[in-house]
Amino acid sequence: MTVLLAQISDLHLDGSERATARASRVMDYLRALPHPVDAVLVTGDIADHGEEAEYEEAARILTAPFPVLTCPGNHDARPAYRKALLGETPDHRPVNRIHHIAGTAILMCDSTIPGRDEGRLDAQTLDWIDTQLTALPQDTPAVIAFHQPPVEVHHPLPDSCMLEQPAQLAALLDAHPQVVAVLTGHAHTAAVSTFAARPLIVGPAVTWTLRMPWEGNRPADRDQPPGLAFHILGDDRRLTTHYRVVL
Repeated sequence: MTVLLAQISDLHLDGSERATARASRVMDYLRALPHPVDAVLVTGDIADHGEEAEYEEAARILTAPFPVLTCPGNHDARPAYRKALLGETPDHRPVNRIHHIAGTAILMCDSTIPGRDEGRLDAQTLDWIDTQLTALPQDTPAVIAFHQPPVEVHHPLPDSCMLEQPAQLAALLDAHPQVVAVLTGHAHTAAVSTFAARPLIVGPAVTWTLRMPWEGNRPADRDQPPGLAFHILGDDRRLTTHYRVVL
């Protein structure tokens, strides 16, 4: 079965008209597609300050007739995220969820370190990933999503706060060949690389776009329209990605 996933990232909702308008425009675009996606993945930094009001706004904006799957980023705060976005009892535990979408397992993982911009999949999360993947039938493809990229994207800003100890995840993935791709956000630039012999897809940001060093000294391009990615996973487990901007 072919699976169509959309990925958005780094909404940085802060109560401002600009942030609200950009996130709303992207979700309006996705809701209006003539062929609906099977799910939308939101790879972190949903809120800008980790406040309950920001997640309450996110819950309104992200409401859709298709599943919207989220994971936190370094700007997010677990207690408020759980309470206002997920409707759960607030606590500080990592927010890890597995979702089964059209025959594919989507693992939305918490790579945040409270109070820091760097990421890390802690021992509890790595054990959770291993347990979830071990329980899957071998013919079930899986996608893992979290916030900070585990490889350099060749810009000093995101490369200063990427995923720490990526070798631990790579070793885990070596034991689970059903994982077909790794998806992240955080870098504010659409990028493609590899990790653990798999595609690594970095989703573009909704809030602003990162200008690379060869594009000039001003890193944050706030004039670029919000971006998103479409991922198509075919019966052959090949992942194909298309990037779009929403004008």
